Amino acid sequence: MPKANVPILKEPKPKKKSSRKVAVVLFLLVLILLCVLFFRSSLSKISEIAFEGNLYQSDQELLENSGLKAGAPFFGTSASKIEDKLTKVPSIEEVTVDKSFPGSIKITVREYPVVAYELSAEGSLNGLLANGTKINLKNGSMPIEKPILTGWSGDDPNLAKLCATLAKIPDSLISEISEITPSPSVSYPDRIKMYTRSHFEIISAISVLPDKAEYMNLIMDSQDPGTLTLLEADSYLPYAPSGEETEGENDTTHE
Repeated sequence: MPKANVPILKEPKPKKKSSRKVAVVLFLLVLILLCVLFFRSSLSKISEIAFEGNLYQSDQELLENSGLKAGAPFFGTSASKIEDKLTKVPSIEEVTVDKSFPGSIKITVREYPVVAYELSAEGSLNGLLANGTKINLKNGSMPIEKPILTGWSGDDPNLAKLCATLAKIPDSLISEISEITPSPSVSYPDRIKMYTRSHFEIISAISVLPDKAEYMNLIMDSQDPGTLTLLEADSYLPYAPSGEETEGENDTTHE
C-alpha cells in the first residue's frame, strides 16, 4: 500500500518585538515636547525689529503699519506679508524684509523721492513725492533745487502727472525752476507755466516737458531772460529793455 504524501508544516515565525514601534512613539513624544518648549521660549519670539531708509515715516509709524511687535511669534508671519502691508503706505515705493533667526527682522524701505514743494494755505511747507503724495517736511527744510507748486487744487489729475514727470527728469535739468503753476488751454489741458531763478518765464505742457527739458536748459544758458514757449512749436522772446515795449509780440500760448 503506497504511503500518502503528508505536507510538511512550516514552523510559525516568532513575532517581532514591538521595540521599533515603541522607539517611534518615544521619538514623536520627545519631538512634540521639544516643539512645545521651543515655541514657549524666547527663541521663537521676535526680539528685534529694525528699519532702514525711511525718511518721511517714523519707525513707530512703520511698525504700526507692519503689524509687527516685539515678543510676537517669529514664524507667525512671512516676509512677503510684511512687504505687502508696508507697500500700501503711500510714501513707500519698495520694501525688502530680511528675517534672521533667532528673532531678528530687518526692514529696508525705499521711499518715493521728493520732486517739488507746496505751500499750504496756513503757510506750512509740504513735500510732493514722485507719485503725487503730500508729506509734511521735518524741520521745515527745503532743498533749493526743487520747484514750488502754486495754484494747484488737490483733486487736479494733472498734479500727480506733473510729479511723475518731474521724477523722470534729472535734477540738473530742472534745478533752475523755482515755481510751477497750472495754465490749461483748449489745446493743452496740461499746460503749465514755470518761473526760473534766472528770471525766465517758460510755457510748456506736462506731456512734452521730458522731451523739452534739455532744450530749455540750453536756451537759459545761452540767452538773456525772456519768455520761452516749449509746446508743439518752440519760441523764445527776450524781455523788452526797461522802459521799452516789445512790438509785434506773438501769442504763443495757444489759448
